Amino acid sequence: MTPSKTLKWITGGLELFFAIPILGGLLVVNSAYTVLFFMLIFHIVTLVLSVTNKEAYYGSILGIVTSVIGWIPFVGWLMHLISGIFLMITAAQQPRDQYRNRNPYDDYRY
Repeated sequence: MTPSKTLKWITGGLELFFAIPILGGLLVVNSAYTVLFFMLIFHIVTLVLSVTNKEAYYGSILGIVTSVIGWIPFVGWLMHLISGIFLMITAAQQPRDQYRNRNPYDDYRY
């Protein structure tokens, strides 16, 4: 498992935890919204690693948007839920490698 996939699982789980209506909201508010800043850093690192590994990165971009607008009460809850789901989906996806299902005899010259 690549480090970007590991970070996707971690950030996706944290986003889903923040989507718990009362518990996640209390954690964000009681931390004076610094949790959103740390999540922004995690999402940026995950995005950079995903791009370098040529993996899907739309969950990380959605997580960055969520970290920026997550302070809005109901919009933040919905964005945490959506970004957590998309991060889990991208973490579970297999990489699309162009040589993965390739026949090794295709390049053989007779």
